[in-house]
Amino acid sequence: MQFHVDGFHPGDPRFSDPQDRVVPPPLKRPLPDTVDVLIVGCGPAGLNLAAQLTKFDGLRVAIVDQKDDRLLVGQADGIACRTMEMFQAYGFADQIIQEAYQVNEAAFWKPDADKPNQIARSSKVQDVADDLSEMPHLIINQARVHDMFLDVMRQNPGKLEPHYQRKLLDLDVDPEAGEYPVTAKIERLVNFSQYSQVIETVRAKYVVGCDGARSSVRTAIGKELVGDALNQAWGVMDVLLNTDFPDIRLKSLIHSNNEGNMLIIPREGGYMVRLYIELDKLKENERVARDQMTPEVLIAAANRIMQPYTLDVKEVAWWSVYEIGQRITTAFDDSEVGRAARVFLAGDACHTHSPKAGQGLNTSVMDTWNLGWKLAHVLTGRADESLLETYSAERREYGQALIDFDREFSRMFSAKPKSPDYPDGVDPEEFQRYFQLFGEYTAGVSIQYRPSIVVSDGKHQALASGLTVGKRFHSAPVVRLADAKPVQLGHCHLADGAYRLYAFAGSAEPMSDSCGVKALCEFLASDARSPLKRYTPADADPDSVIDVRAIFQPHHQEVETDTLHPVLTPAKGKYGLHDHEKVFCVDNRPASSGGGQNIYDMRGIDRDKGCMVLVRPDQYVAEVLPLDDYDGLVGFFSQVLTEA
Repeated sequence: MQFHVDGFHPGDPRFSDPQDRVVPPPLKRPLPDTVDVLIVGCGPAGLNLAAQLTKFDGLRVAIVDQKDDRLLVGQADGIACRTMEMFQAYGFADQIIQEAYQVNEAAFWKPDADKPNQIARSSKVQDVADDLSEMPHLIINQARVHDMFLDVMRQNPGKLEPHYQRKLLDLDVDPEAGEYPVTAKIERLVNFSQYSQVIETVRAKYVVGCDGARSSVRTAIGKELVGDALNQAWGVMDVLLNTDFPDIRLKSLIHSNNEGNMLIIPREGGYMVRLYIELDKLKENERVARDQMTPEVLIAAANRIMQPYTLDVKEVAWWSVYEIGQRITTAFDDSEVGRAARVFLAGDACHTHSPKAGQGLNTSVMDTWNLGWKLAHVLTGRADESLLETYSAERREYGQALIDFDREFSRMFSAKPKSPDYPDGVDPEEFQRYFQLFGEYTAGVSIQYRPSIVVSDGKHQALASGLTVGKRFHSAPVVRLADAKPVQLGHCHLADGAYRLYAFAGSAEPMSDSCGVKALCEFLASDARSPLKRYTPADADPDSVIDVRAIFQPHHQEVETDTLHPVLTPAKGKYGLHDHEKVFCVDNRPASSGGGQNIYDMRGIDRDKGCMVLVRPDQYVAEVLPLDDYDGLVGFFSQVLTEA
C-alpha cells in the first residue's frame, strides 16, 4: 500500500479522507470494584495481555492508562518475524503485512576510501535468512498495532475497552485479604472543579504493570531498574522528504568519518522514513539538552552525516531525542519465599534498551504472550498457581540476554569507524558480520526456554530435530486434507489458550492397524488416563484444552477422509458440527506449483517412526515424544493441568 503522499495522517490508511480515520473515544465509565486482572498501561504489552485474557469468556479484566485516548503516533515501529507469528494467532497478521513496509535487505555505508569525509556503500545483505520464519520483518506505526489489539479486545467474548485518564496512586498486597488480595487506588484525571479529586478503588486477584520505564507498579512493589547508561544521545524522527541518497527505501546503516552515525528505516506507505541520528557524546551523569533540540537541529546533523547526499525534509510527522541505557528490573514479580506472586511486571517496566535493534515492542509483547495464557489457565481452573512461577524464570533470563546483546550492538553502532586516527574504532565490516550473526536474535526466534514443568528435557529430540524443545514451533508448509488447501502448519496456533498436539505419522499406511496415529487416537478417545478425557470440561469443545492435529506423508489425494478417527474430526458447537481442518499431508505438489517443501525433511522429523510434538499455547515446543509414549504424554499434562 502507498499512502502519506499528501502528508502524514494517523489511523487506518484504507480511509482516503483522514477525518474518516478518527475513532470515537470509549464512553467515560467508572472502574469495576473487583476484577480478576487489573492491567496498568495501554502500551503493546498491556494491550496484548488484555487481548489474550478477553478470549476467555467470564474473566473480568480492566486495563487503565493515563493517556486521554488511544495512541495515534507510536514510538516503536519494527515488527520482528516472531511477533508476526504471534499476530497470526490473533488473526490480524495479513492486515499488518498489507499496510507495512517489508524489510528485505539492509545496506551498509562507511567512509569513502578516497574521500573519507563522504560516505560510500560497502554492501547490501539479506535482512531475514531463508526459512527463518514464514513471516517477514516489517515496519509499521506502533499505533496501528495498538488499533489491532483494541479491535481484538472488542471482538472477543470479554468485549473490553480501556479506561483512559487513570493514574495509579497506590498498590497494596494483602495475602490475607481473601479472593482479591491486591487493592489499587487510582485517580481519575478529570477535574470537575479546581479542588476535586476523584479516587477509585479496585480490588484484584492479579495486577500486571505494563506502564513503562517509570512504572508506578514497579515502584509500588519495591522493585527498581538497575544497569548502566552508555552516555550516548540520539535523535529520532519520522519525515516525508526528497533525497538523492540511493538507498532511501532500504534499511541503511551509516557510519561517517567525523559526523557520527545514522540508521535509516523506511516506513510504511512508500514515502515516509525514520531517521535515527547520533548526537554528541554525553559526559558522565549528563542529560541531553532537550530544550536545545529542534527538528532543524536533527535534520542538519543528518545532512552532515550523509555527505555527499542531502535530505530535503518536507514534513516532520514525529520526532524525539533519547539517551541510551540498558537496565533490567531486580524481579519480574512480587513473589516472596512462601508467598506466590500477585503482581507482575512486563515490557519497559522491567527492561529498557536502545530502540535501534527493534526489540522494545517485540520483547514487550513476548513478555505478556508468555504470561497471558498462564494467568488464564490459573484463573479458569485449568492449572495450579505454581504455573505462574515459570513467567519470571523464563522472561527474566531472556530480558538479560537482550540487555547484553543491545549493549554490544549499540556500542558498535555508535563507535567511530576504525582508521589510523582511531585504532580503537569499529571496523564497519565487523559490525556487518555482527548484524548478520545475530539475525535470529533480532528476528525474535532464538529464544529457548529452559526445562521446567512446561518445557521437557528434550530426551526424544532426535525424532524432530528441527522443532527444538523450548524454542518456538517453526512452521512449514503442508496441505490440508479436507480441501486440498496449502497452508502453514504453524497457523493452527490461535490465541485461545489451547495446547497443540501434533501427531506426525510414521511410514505405516494412514489409519491402518499399524498406524501409530490411529493407535494414539484410540488411546486419547478411550483410555481413562487420556488427557483429553481428564482435562477437557464436559461442556467445552473437545479441542478447547488440547487440540489434536495429524500430519501424514502420502499425497493428500491418497488419504481418504472417511477413514479418519473421530478424534481428528471432533464434534463442536451447539449443533455438534464436525471440524474437518485437523488433518494435513506433506506438500507433495511439484515445485512449479509452489510445492516441494517437505515438512519432515525441513524439520528433521523421523520418517519411519513419526512422533508427537506438543506445543504450548504461546507457540513454544514443550515436548517431543514417540507416537506410542502415552505415559510420557500423561506425565507431562499431569504436571501442568488440573482435572476438569
